[in-house]
Amino acid sequence: MEKKIKIEARKNRSSWDQCFMEIAHIIADRSPDPSTQAGSVVVTNDNIVVGMGYNGWPRGIDIEALPWEREGELHETKYAYVCHAEENSIYNANGPTKECKLYCTLFPCNECTKTIIQNGIKEVIYESDKYADTSEVKASKIMLELAGVGFRNYKRESK
Repeated sequence: MEKKIKIEARKNRSSWDQCFMEIAHIIADRSPDPSTQAGSVVVTNDNIVVGMGYNGWPRGIDIEALPWEREGELHETKYAYVCHAEENSIYNANGPTKECKLYCTLFPCNECTKTIIQNGIKEVIYESDKYADTSEVKASKIMLELAGVGFRNYKRESK
């Protein structure tokens, strides 16, 4: 009788956090924004992607039709027009987002946080918190805590 060789499963595969954060970075590359490329992924408890998004103009608006400037009167800057990655990942979801997790490359602003809370996201996993000292992010953290939405910083893993 021949002896069977047992083949074992790979041990060094990506964690779910690493997988989804890498997807968020890949989708961020779709952003036409010349200064900030952000990405977001909405995932069910079963680790199924239901939505992805990046920062850019609302659908149907040409990427050159509005200003990409960061300074000036509000209507002269991108800030009056851009849809953030977190919003877009929820808007683009192909199913309910209640009880889902949201992976994002940047900590969500206060406006995205309202969308996150209103759509039942239960946890936010973010990579960069470079705007932590801004009023918008401080307000975001207050709202997330009050709404019972968890948030944690993802630290890049090595395989």
